[in-house]
Amino acid sequence: MAWMLLIVAGLLEVGWAIGLKYTDGFTRLWPSLGTAIAMIASVVLLGVAMRTLPVGTAYAIWVGVGAVGTAALGIVLFGEAATLARLASLGLIVAGIIGLKLAS
Repeated sequence: MAWMLLIVAGLLEVGWAIGLKYTDGFTRLWPSLGTAIAMIASVVLLGVAMRTLPVGTAYAIWVGVGAVGTAALGIVLFGEAATLARLASLGLIVAGIIGLKLAS
């Protein structure tokens, strides 16, 4: 169950990171509220997952899921560059996430 909560926490991190783009510096009410809710929920779920998972593993996976998801959505939603080096780097992060999971 802790692993599922951790993945959901990471996906919520993606949500709030992308949400920041839509808040216009927290000047737009609904995107700002959604972003704030996602931030709180993400951190709460991370904390719950850390009750049973090692702190270093949980935090690294949370950040990794957030980083990969945010970068991927940046490419899809905002037309950010999808260079070979960038995609390979994201692949290395995914490999690290898988490695941490297997080592736990």
